[in-house]
Amino acid sequence: MKKFVCLTVLLFSGAVLMAQELMSPDGKFRMQFSLDVNGAPNYRLDYKGKAVIKPSKLGIELKDKNSFLNGFSIKNSESNPFDETWQPVWGEWKNIRNQYNEWAVTLHQSSGDRDLIIRFRLFNDGLGFRYEFPAQKNLLHFVIKEERTQFAMTGDHTAYWISGDYDTQEYDYTTSKLSEIKGKYKEARSSNASQTAIAETAVQTSLMMKTAEGIYINLHEAALIDYSCMHLNLDEKNLVFESWLTPDPKGDKGTLQASCTSPWRTIIVSDDARDILASNMTINLNEPNKIKDVSWIKPVKYVGVWWEMITGKSTWAYTDGVPFGTEGTAAVKDVPSIKLGQTDFTKLKPNGKHGANTAHVKELIDFASIHGFDGVLVEGWNEGWEDWFGYHKDLVFDFVTPYPDFDVVGIREYAKSKGVKMIMHHETSGSVRNYERHLDTAFKFMKANNYDAVKTGYVGDIVPLGNYHYNQWMVNHYQYVIEKAAQYKIMVNAHEAIRPTGIYRTWPNMIGNESARGTEFQAFGGSKPNHVTLLPFTRLIGGPMDFTPGIFEMDISKINPNNNSHVNSTLANQLALYVTMYSPLQMAADLPENYNRFLDAFQFIKDVAVDWDDSKYLEAEPGDFITVARKAKGSNNWFVGNVTGVVGGRVSTIDFDFLDSDKFYVATIYSDAKTAHYKTNPQAYEIKKVLVSKKSKLKQWAAEGGGYAISIMEVDKANTKGLKKL
Repeated sequence: MKKFVCLTVLLFSGAVLMAQELMSPDGKFRMQFSLDVNGAPNYRLDYKGKAVIKPSKLGIELKDKNSFLNGFSIKNSESNPFDETWQPVWGEWKNIRNQYNEWAVTLHQSSGDRDLIIRFRLFNDGLGFRYEFPAQKNLLHFVIKEERTQFAMTGDHTAYWISGDYDTQEYDYTTSKLSEIKGKYKEARSSNASQTAIAETAVQTSLMMKTAEGIYINLHEAALIDYSCMHLNLDEKNLVFESWLTPDPKGDKGTLQASCTSPWRTIIVSDDARDILASNMTINLNEPNKIKDVSWIKPVKYVGVWWEMITGKSTWAYTDGVPFGTEGTAAVKDVPSIKLGQTDFTKLKPNGKHGANTAHVKELIDFASIHGFDGVLVEGWNEGWEDWFGYHKDLVFDFVTPYPDFDVVGIREYAKSKGVKMIMHHETSGSVRNYERHLDTAFKFMKANNYDAVKTGYVGDIVPLGNYHYNQWMVNHYQYVIEKAAQYKIMVNAHEAIRPTGIYRTWPNMIGNESARGTEFQAFGGSKPNHVTLLPFTRLIGGPMDFTPGIFEMDISKINPNNNSHVNSTLANQLALYVTMYSPLQMAADLPENYNRFLDAFQFIKDVAVDWDDSKYLEAEPGDFITVARKAKGSNNWFVGNVTGVVGGRVSTIDFDFLDSDKFYVATIYSDAKTAHYKTNPQAYEIKKVLVSKKSKLKQWAAEGGGYAISIMEVDKANTKGLKKL
């Protein structure tokens, strides 16, 4: 045994039991493992000498077999320290340290003559553990009835949560005590009605909590491969969370073949909220990169036709059809009968609002070229959008046939002449079998037409019917698409897919996900003004999000008179999102004409990087504020972003001690004006330039739903004349 693992004696109900203790490399964490009097495995986790997870049960309930719940004895155990530093293909840091102490215990169950391994890794920021099922005579194929992993809380913590759902994470977050989750359940679900609710005490991960003593706890999973997505169901009386896996059409929670493993269950803990945001434990629990040649994987800043469609100014469909958002609610006169490969769209009357037309796309290519953007995303370019949603059609899109007004070859050549890459869109409408049927042909079509990145979509019920977005079958589909895309050297940005669990370390062509309530909901009635102060603590723990920020016109009725939605954000807040919402894939989502109205503010979006050498979390409190500084890849330029959700606003105070002492910097500060408010005066902003150094300090006002963004550019001393010091 290494010195970081020790043996202790415990007393349970008068019985003397042996327990193993595992220490983190820095000694702040202690994990204790034991078997109770029934041979059931338990663990607990302490942080700085105090419990953060009380004794909690571990185990897997199997279908038609003796379950892995009790009757165990310790057969063997191994312990090892690990410490490496590795470089991601893209990310928040150039170098990532992966340091932990590991202990793997092999448990033997005499009743079934089977072994189960539980592997623990204790980092300086928390604990990861998983179940491992070795191939053995009495365990080969098996079905999971339910995973029974528990997380016993030490008190009635404040939680930042979204309700359990097998198909979507697109909710605003609710802040409440654990004991209040059930009472607030209906209100929490009102922001996005779904038919796949789990239980009134079930929540989704990544779950963020804060104790009364100021300890921050985050529960999630890592390396979700060939397994069902985990939710957490709360025992209200005892304040114990238990895992709840997403079922298949038969109600089973997973079909496995040994040898295999579960995903890692993760517990990130700190008394400083900034440490939760800076944790790399989730990505470190994934396997190293499997793509040998990564030269084609590049972070992307892009524009597109998406926002005008979301707001209703234009349409995905080429002809008149069922209006977006009202599918199946009423009969629509004169709707053409659309069948894949059987409809001649040249004989149908265009609706005059189709966004993905050649002339308009060329305008966007020009805009991207003029302002230095990498790519243009076009949605609604391909046949099938007239009745794509709500009818459970199998044959919806073929992903290669454009509408008559979209010239694939002409656009390809025009984009190439302007130095702009086109981004493909594949909406599956949930018809997964259809997508897999066409996938190779679609990817070959992409490469032939100079598309190196694809945005996939899974809106609607999954076909074959009975599957959910988050069950094992769909998890395997998303992984299949990622790996197939890698074969064709294509980057993937998946929308409506499973929320990420750090897999982008292994497959860095997975350059983005949605899997949360993004900017589109600002055009569907709005999101809470503090929503973006919670996403980095929750959804982004598993990986970056294609949040599509950069909205400058908050009154949607000015884009579409029939849409009275309001974007609950200030303009300065929208700029800050490019820094606080980390992603190597960033969209300037608004219409070009709105950027042309505010070119001075638009400059920040043009300047801000999408790949980083270093990141510093300067301020953080879930639901209230986040301030981040990031160093652009391969340069000495820094960018700072602050988003604020505090009612009435707040004054942010930061130091610039992350700067080099021997260099000169000019900071351009884009901030809320004193009169700014996300609802009443969102476009009130100020811009000022100042000289900053390592010794500089900033006190900056940020409105509710507001914030500020700063570009910090290294300059020669001669270029600092006339600038005031901060």
